[in-house]
Amino acid sequence: MPENFSAYRIHQRDRGVDARFEQLTLDDLSPGEVVIRVSHSSINYKDALAATGAGRILRRYPLVGGIDLAGSVEQSADPAFKAGDAVLVTGCGMSETRDGGYAQFARLPASAVVAMPPGLDAQSAMALGTAGFAAGRAIMRMEINGQKPSMGPVVVTGATGGVGSLAIDMLSAKGYEVVALTGKPESEAYLRALGAKALLSRSEITAAKQPLESARWGGAIDNCGGDTLAWLLRGMQDGGNVASIGLAASGELHTTVMPFILRGVSLLGVNSSGAPRDIRMAVWARLSTDLKPRHLDQIVTRSIAMAELPAAFQSFIKGSVIGRTVVRIGPVAA
Repeated sequence: MPENFSAYRIHQRDRGVDARFEQLTLDDLSPGEVVIRVSHSSINYKDALAATGAGRILRRYPLVGGIDLAGSVEQSADPAFKAGDAVLVTGCGMSETRDGGYAQFARLPASAVVAMPPGLDAQSAMALGTAGFAAGRAIMRMEINGQKPSMGPVVVTGATGGVGSLAIDMLSAKGYEVVALTGKPESEAYLRALGAKALLSRSEITAAKQPLESARWGGAIDNCGGDTLAWLLRGMQDGGNVASIGLAASGELHTTVMPFILRGVSLLGVNSSGAPRDIRMAVWARLSTDLKPRHLDQIVTRSIAMAELPAAFQSFIKGSVIGRTVVRIGPVAA
């Protein structure tokens, strides 16, 4: 292992952040039993918030950014892993309380590390990343709660984003009638290619005039929160499930108990960062088999080198990104 390596590190500056490339040593990284030579990472909305300071994500400074990584084990003090093993890590406090994946090396607790499942490699694992994990866990929670295609259409909000794109692909492969809610009507061909049967415009979201609306939806996966989530709840059919993943629109929710007590609607929270190890293993087992998206190549709309990171974040903040962005970390210079 080389003495120095490159990392994209986030520092606190006044009331904002200063993110920059630095040369680090292994001793600079958060503690852990497993050292990983990182080959790929990804960009999620949360990464953009952290790197730009648009959202308060880091709980201590400085930290290497990046909530996802894939690569191979360089060294391990835990017998569960040996040098050369292909592995991935998503969430688990990366770029929140410990150093993340935007570095040529990472050091993490063995409990955070997942052996690369058969059927995936570093590129495809990062095409999924935290976004795929969140979408997969949402679907699994809905299934456990009785969700079936016969219950009616499932709405996916934030449809052109990473979570939305992957959820549409996964749900359609499972036989669901998927309705994509988006503010980007120009992306209709892209969304239909992933399996969306219909598109809804954000303009269809109406303010609450009554506690319940016409029962239209069998379920939903929501990335927005706020008025969008409240609107979905009001329009659920009996027994419908709404998986809440994000708060791109708002972290607030103004609703009534009527959808829950009159229609038996369930609101399911999805935590992608702090999921227990047994759940993470179960989700990745599904993501590499029956929930593996059929159109990953189309969903990965950008593949960039680590050097391109600083210029890549603003498009996420502006909401102009479609699909997933994979980051090629690159080898360490000899």
